[in-house]
Amino acid sequence: MPRAARKSAAPARRRRRSPALVARAAEINARLTERYPQVTTALHYSSAWELLVATILSAQSTDEVVNQVTAELFQRYPTVQDIASAPREELERAIYRTGFFRNKAKSLQEAARYLLEHHNGEVPDRMEDLVKLPGVGRKTANVVLGSFFSRNDGVVVDTHVARLSRRLGLTRQTDPVKIEQDLMALLPPEEWTNFSHRLIWFGRQVCLAKDPRCDICELADLCPSAFKVGRWAKPAKPAAARARSRAKAPAGGEAGSEPRAASG
Repeated sequence: MPRAARKSAAPARRRRRSPALVARAAEINARLTERYPQVTTALHYSSAWELLVATILSAQSTDEVVNQVTAELFQRYPTVQDIASAPREELERAIYRTGFFRNKAKSLQEAARYLLEHHNGEVPDRMEDLVKLPGVGRKTANVVLGSFFSRNDGVVVDTHVARLSRRLGLTRQTDPVKIEQDLMALLPPEEWTNFSHRLIWFGRQVCLAKDPRCDICELADLCPSAFKVGRWAKPAKPAAARARSRAKAPAGGEAGSEPRAASG
C-alpha cells in the first residue's frame, strides 16, 4: 500500500510565466490596489489562535456567520486549553451554524491539543509547522501567516481567488495548490497576501459567482471572460445547434433522409 500523501509545506516550483502575462497581472493588481489600498481578512480576531480558529470555521461558511459564532465562542472558550478540554458535544453546538460542525469541532480540538503538546499552546509562525496541525492546509496557514504574522509565504486560494484567477486568465488550473503556484509566479512575494485579499473582496462585491457585474468592473478590458459569464452569456446560435445535429447524423446521410437510388 502506498503511503498517504503528506501535506506540503511549500508548492513545487512552477515554470516561468510569459512577460505579457506578468505585466497583465501587475496591472490587475495595481487597479485592485487603487480600489482597496488597505485590505485584510474580514474575519475578526485578536490573536493568532483566534484567527486560526476562525479560518478553520470559515470553510464552506461565510465570514459574517463565522464572526457571529466566534464572538460567543471566544468568550466561552478564551484559550487554547479551553478548546482542547471542552466537551465535544458542547463545542459542536457552539459552532453549529458554520456547517460541518462535527468535523470542525474535531479539527479545533485536535489542533489545540497538538499546539499544547508541541508548541506550548502557541501558534507557530512557519508554514512547515502550521500544516502539521490537524485541519490546517496551505490556505489556512497562508491566512494566519499573512494576516497575523505579516509573512508572505504563499497566496490564499479560496473559492473567490480560484474563480477570479481563472476568469482573469491568470491560471487554467482548478486545483488550489496549482492555482497558488501560478499566482506566485506572476506576482512579487510582497504582494502575495494583499493580492489574495483584494481578489476576495472584489469577488464579493463585483465579480460575483453567478452574476458578475462586468458593466461596472474596472478590470473588464483586461479580462478574457468579460461580458461572457452570467447575465452576459449568450445562448448557443441556431447554426451551431444545426452543426451539432449534422455531426450526430448516420454516415449514410442526414437523419430521416431517403437513400439515393443507384444510377444506371
